[in-house]
Amino acid sequence: MPIRIPNDLPATKTLTDENIFVMTETRALTQDIRPLEILVLNLMPTKIVTETQLARLLGNTPLQVNLEFIHTRSHESKNTPQEHLFHFYKTFDQVCDRNFDGLVITGAPVEQMPFEEVEYWDELCAVMEWSKNHVFSTFHICWGAQAALYYHYGIPKYDLPEKLHGVFHHHVDRRSNILMRGFDEVFMVPHSRHTTVRREDIEACSALKILASSDEAGVYAMATEGGRQVFITGHSEYDADTLDKEYRRDKDAGMPTHVPFNYYPNDDDTQPPLVTWRSHANLLYQNWLNYFVYQTTPYDIASISPVSSCDRV
Repeated sequence: MPIRIPNDLPATKTLTDENIFVMTETRALTQDIRPLEILVLNLMPTKIVTETQLARLLGNTPLQVNLEFIHTRSHESKNTPQEHLFHFYKTFDQVCDRNFDGLVITGAPVEQMPFEEVEYWDELCAVMEWSKNHVFSTFHICWGAQAALYYHYGIPKYDLPEKLHGVFHHHVDRRSNILMRGFDEVFMVPHSRHTTVRREDIEACSALKILASSDEAGVYAMATEGGRQVFITGHSEYDADTLDKEYRRDKDAGMPTHVPFNYYPNDDDTQPPLVTWRSHANLLYQNWLNYFVYQTTPYDIASISPVSSCDRV
């Protein structure tokens, strides 16, 4: 089944050209089926790029997904046209009276700031608190995962000595967790961040289970026992050229940087990068949608129950 997105969202043509089955709103109205209602809080500055990345993965499943986007009212995006936001996005106050099967909270380029100093921190906290009662499963990415770990469980982030930038080997720590179903013994994931969370802090929190990690990049995937909260520290959704664009941007700006690890053949940045993470990225999002959302969310979306006490702080 396809992903359902607005008729003229820029991602529509891109995904159609990639043979990903996209269903526009007009065609979806003719089907007698309840799609999964997935909300995306897009905190990334290049919102159109992130929309396409997430729609590509969320649409590559046998489930029909109704995808909606929100942005923060307390921060004015400088990299996305206002007409795009007006046409395709809502703000939290426009959706807060509704329930959703799933919520995705993206990363954001604010990781070196204290959480409380981020311009939209209070608004993000309101969304995370609301998600306990109005969303069946919330999927947090990179800084979004760090912010949620801090808000829900008081787990801090720490500065790294240098930017973690590249594609790293990972292994499954908790194979019994259904989010890891089908994963190979070793799989690759892109990371791009200046901060990290520490394994010992995660292990000290009884509500969280470590599902996968990397000797080089640290803890990668965490979740509560019932999967109502999922935390992913990497960027499985990245396009083939995303790390390349970030690397060249930093290099042109004279910032300290290095060739992303395990990315260019023989670390030669004149060569096209190797994509080694795409299959596991698709598997991660398919497993989340199928097992943590579709298989367990109530058919009557209005009956979503609050997060149980074992999933709370």
